[in-house]
Amino acid sequence: MESLHVAVLMGGWSAEREVSLTSGKGIVAALEELGHRVTPIDMNRDVALKLHDAQPDVVFNALHGSPGEDGTVQGMLDLMGLKYTHSGLATSVIAIDKQLTKNELMPHGIRMPGGFVIASESLYAADPLPRPYVLKPVNEGSSVGVAIVTADGNYGSPIGRDVKGPWQDFEELLAEPFIRGRELTVAVLGETPLAVTELKPKSGFYDYDAKYTDGMTIHVCPAQIPAEIASAAMEMAARAHRLLGCKGTSRSDFRWDEEQGLAGLYLLEVNTQPGMTPLSLVPEQARYAGYSYAELVQRIVEEAL
Repeated sequence: MESLHVAVLMGGWSAEREVSLTSGKGIVAALEELGHRVTPIDMNRDVALKLHDAQPDVVFNALHGSPGEDGTVQGMLDLMGLKYTHSGLATSVIAIDKQLTKNELMPHGIRMPGGFVIASESLYAADPLPRPYVLKPVNEGSSVGVAIVTADGNYGSPIGRDVKGPWQDFEELLAEPFIRGRELTVAVLGETPLAVTELKPKSGFYDYDAKYTDGMTIHVCPAQIPAEIASAAMEMAARAHRLLGCKGTSRSDFRWDEEQGLAGLYLLEVNTQPGMTPLSLVPEQARYAGYSYAELVQRIVEEAL
């Protein structure tokens, strides 16, 4: 590919700002290694002016969370006539919203946990589901604000108004039954699933700290699971990527209850702007599939063009 001028959008003001900055720095270094001219942009409210001044050939979207993953930035880039990496406006709007994702995928036979959106205030009166259950923000990534409510947990019964949890930070939450078992994830590049990784947190569950703190989670790639489960997870991830209209790369997260076999494999969510940090899963699976970090970045840019 000929040398391009690539603007890399990173940072922003979401809860995932620091992860985005780390992803962005790696992407900038890879693009420069590939011989491209790079303009890094730590996104703030004058981002459109910065992009207008830069006039890049393509924008590499390295933002995580809102507004870079929810369709807001995608709409701005569409209006400006700029080409950009990863998914477009409509896909981003749907995939960032866990309930909309269920509405889109479950009618096509993709198994996902049941659940519904509740007002956080209602938790102080009664549990929305039998315990154990999971509460999570409808439109955050990186396991930000996830709480597992168990029968013997310390949140209270019902949940105490003054107890720290996502109910204090979000007016609405998605309540889902807790799926016991193993944590799996599949990256898709283009429309090709790369591998299945099992995530084994050393303590607790695979939350924000476990994802981005070195040494807190063991990644087993490829996952040591039956071939039929690996094949089903990869096929489900590729179908979800295609049904949602994802571009570039995505990452689908699963829970697998091995006692139930194939019937115990559940898709939890699809990430349209997966991390590109040294601890991130997409670069790790790309390495397993034979792509260097720089080659992965190049593939994502090529699809954007």
